[in-house]
Amino acid sequence: MLEIRNLTKRFGGLAAVNDVSTTIERGKIHAVIGPNGAGKTTFFNLVSGVHRPTSGSVHFEGLDVTQLRADQIARLGVSRTFQTTALFDMASVVDNLIVGHRLRTESGLFDVVVNSARLRREEKVCREKAREALDFVGLSHIANRMAGDISQEERKRVAFALALSTGPKLVLLDEPAGGVNPEETEGLADLIRKMVKHGLTVCLVEHKMDMIMRLADRITVLNYGEKIAEGTPAEVRANPAVIDAYLGSEHADV
Repeated sequence: MLEIRNLTKRFGGLAAVNDVSTTIERGKIHAVIGPNGAGKTTFFNLVSGVHRPTSGSVHFEGLDVTQLRADQIARLGVSRTFQTTALFDMASVVDNLIVGHRLRTESGLFDVVVNSARLRREEKVCREKAREALDFVGLSHIANRMAGDISQEERKRVAFALALSTGPKLVLLDEPAGGVNPEETEGLADLIRKMVKHGLTVCLVEHKMDMIMRLADRITVLNYGEKIAEGTPAEVRANPAVIDAYLGSEHADV
């Protein structure tokens, strides 16, 4: 589904991502791991169009998307979450999600001024998509609560729902379990598995290694912007370079 070829991003003299190549298979869970500063979020920013690469290319479903804007890539079916879940705290949860499906609509400023039939029709569809996404992540019961009043774990699920409301094929999750407890982490892992069962492909950045080793089909390991290993969880866990750079002996196969 996604092919990354020799991807490089330099900020001045610093290579945040350096000559990284990998593929993400359709219907799989692909994890990107590495220590802080390894280039993981920059990698996501390049794939999703937030940054343009210095060199290299990104192909999504055979289409070269390297120079496309983030909104154009999102319309093709790539959505993402961020490390920090930013919501409109004084708006309801469902109102926060309506914006997600707006990238699939056509009404503009003129429609707003005249309150056109197209605007009303599209707003109804956006609200329906928002509620469908909330139901999928198990939060229908808080649809009308203020976003500022929900828990950290619920905010993570709302971020999932916002990504889903865009109608994606590939979902990029940046530290989806950050800041939640072990029981909540397992619940979010189950939600990721549910997404794949419903036909989505997932790529995630995460520091919780127990979660990654149980969840991922394939893992890419970055260190100082370079790919130092790639393979199944068992292969990565046993790789001496990964153990030395990141995992530590407690995660090694014995």
